[in-house]
Amino acid sequence: MNYSVKASISSTKDAEVHIKESEISFGISPETEASLPNPAELFLGSFSACILKNVARFSVMMHFEYSSAELTVNAVRLEKPPRMDEIQYELTVYSPDENLNIDLLQKNIEKFGTIFNTVKACCTVSGSVKQVLV
Repeated sequence: MNYSVKASISSTKDAEVHIKESEISFGISPETEASLPNPAELFLGSFSACILKNVARFSVMMHFEYSSAELTVNAVRLEKPPRMDEIQYELTVYSPDENLNIDLLQKNIEKFGTIFNTVKACCTVSGSVKQVLV
């Protein structure tokens, strides 16, 4: 599989990533840092999207229903060299399925996520998955 995105920046400090029919603005200046995601947050957003996409994917494969899922991701950035060093995630799946195998879901997310595996190859990733019965 191959992927392609385009990004642009203007001299007025506007920046965007263009993906398919979407445009995601991001901050590159002090004026936008409070209102727009920075590149590190976009990176963590991609990591989050990978996990949540796999919740949907494995709900079909593992035959469980869920009404929603919530994910919190926190990261530690090193200064020298500047890079992500540790990423922690907490996934909560809201599901009425009393037979949902949370351990298997987490194993599948961590084994088959493209972005997850890419990130895991260069920094420490740890997390937890829990279910809330609804």
